[in-house]
Amino acid sequence: MLHAHSRSPRVSAMLKDFSVQALFMGLLTAFVGSASSFAVVLHGLRAVGATEAQAASGLMALSISMGICAIVLSAVTRLPISIAWSTPGAALLASTGAVEGGFTAAVGAFLICGLLIIVAGLFRPLGRAVTAIPAPLANAMLAGVLIGLCFAPVKAIGFNPLLGLPILISWIVVGAFKRLWAVPAALAAFVLVLAFGVDMPDGAFASLERSLVPVAEFVRPAFNLAAFISIALPLFIVTMASQNIPGIAVLKVCHYDPKPGPLFAVTGFFSLLSAPFGGHAINLAAVTAAMCAGPDAHADPKRRYWASLSAGVGYIILGLLAGAVTAFVALAPPVLIEAVAGLALVGAFSSSAMSAFQAPESREAAAITFLITASGVSFGGISGAFWGLIAGGLMIALSQLLKMSKDRLRRSNGS
Repeated sequence: MLHAHSRSPRVSAMLKDFSVQALFMGLLTAFVGSASSFAVVLHGLRAVGATEAQAASGLMALSISMGICAIVLSAVTRLPISIAWSTPGAALLASTGAVEGGFTAAVGAFLICGLLIIVAGLFRPLGRAVTAIPAPLANAMLAGVLIGLCFAPVKAIGFNPLLGLPILISWIVVGAFKRLWAVPAALAAFVLVLAFGVDMPDGAFASLERSLVPVAEFVRPAFNLAAFISIALPLFIVTMASQNIPGIAVLKVCHYDPKPGPLFAVTGFFSLLSAPFGGHAINLAAVTAAMCAGPDAHADPKRRYWASLSAGVGYIILGLLAGAVTAFVALAPPVLIEAVAGLALVGAFSSSAMSAFQAPESREAAAITFLITASGVSFGGISGAFWGLIAGGLMIALSQLLKMSKDRLRRSNGS
């Protein structure tokens, strides 16, 4: 009783901070975060061998983990800490494809990735090692991972212009007015195209009704070296470099200054919880973080954490509908949902490509990383993303050695 009584002032203070404005922004964040990239997640999970039921379970596990993680972190810190699934990580899965051992090996890699994120948060040397990866190479690898899916909207038009063009046009038109709503508009066009342009098989709606009941599929993990190198390591690097670290940067821009390590470790812990049910990774949000941490959530920065709390509730509700969403998407030709996924990644691709090739001294190394990754070719059963990063790193190391040799030669000639 004493313990419950001692907590009541904190709860009362939190309730006083509640506002309808923050509630609305949080629910909007959950909708935008899910609608803009769930297609990428489903495509990525299916690419590494998940069945439709396993992909639905993974989507549900990720959404619920995101929601609980956002609620816990926001309530404890009183900061607007937004959580998201690793969209670039899902794109990485799509480019990697099936590995030795199938989806069970992929789940094993998801678990290892979660552990690595925890260690990076608690063990500073590993965290510093991740930040020490040259930014041009990390961005080049990400651009190489994303470019394959970014071709999908054009392929959808080639597949059937009457089905593909409405999705692309919706994205362009709505994006011209409000970039945030471009992908949800493309998703709405996809739903209309599927409803009116695709012949539904008999019993389709009965199947959708059955899918409204959420079902978690436990996957017994398997571990092998190929999955560790092809999935776990690149997934860890992409999640940290393109999600967790930028997520901290967004919070700092909005005048919040949390300690990064504990936040990384908590996201890694919740990634571990979702992995056995098919979830690949969750992390600090980067894009949607600004929605909860900015002035649109509330004029008072100290009350904005209710936006991320509300977003957490929204993610849990949407996660419980994952089965129906997955069953509905499965009725469409795969290239159409890939088109929506590709449009969701255009912004990420353009920014990563620009950052990769900005510095002249590392441009060739970034190009090598990008080309090897984008080729989609595996060597020795290990994906091109890993080899691209290695090749680019070797090129930078070689150029630095040559530069040091020239400097020594110049100094010796001068003396």
